[in-house]
Amino acid sequence: MAAGGRRPPRRRLFAAVLVVVLVLDQLTKIAAIGALEGEPPVPVLGRWLQLTLLRNPGAAFSMGTGATWLFTTIQLGYLAAAVWFSGRLHRAWPAAAVGLIAGGAAGNLVDRLLREPAFYVGHVVDFISVRGFAVFNIADSAITVGVVILAAWLVLAPAEGDADA
Repeated sequence: MAAGGRRPPRRRLFAAVLVVVLVLDQLTKIAAIGALEGEPPVPVLGRWLQLTLLRNPGAAFSMGTGATWLFTTIQLGYLAAAVWFSGRLHRAWPAAAVGLIAGGAAGNLVDRLLREPAFYVGHVVDFISVRGFAVFNIADSAITVGVVILAAWLVLAPAEGDADA
């Protein structure tokens, strides 16, 4: 623990998780484009889990397809805030959770900034299809897992002053 009984910031953990998610997301998107472009869905577990290429201009479930610029702005804002406040993350679980969310936001942000049809309004590459319910990517998965971990930690974590916190 740091002076005054306070734990040191977990910036390195936050940053490492962010970078790992970003790199994995972009590498899998490159692989998916190379293997799935123009191809029919590839069954992994029958119709329950398939690989199928989709370029998504919207958010989850392709909602908000006309507001791509807004999602880009929100992702930029979240990333800036997460990096700015990462010095206040003194525990491993929330640092990892915020890193997962930030890494996912960064992965999808790269698509929105650099992919077709244009800068700032690019479409996100999705390729994991679960029973026709949703098509998503590694970034989306990281965001979901990060939110679940953060919510669980907020509900279940000992109070700041508890000895075993």
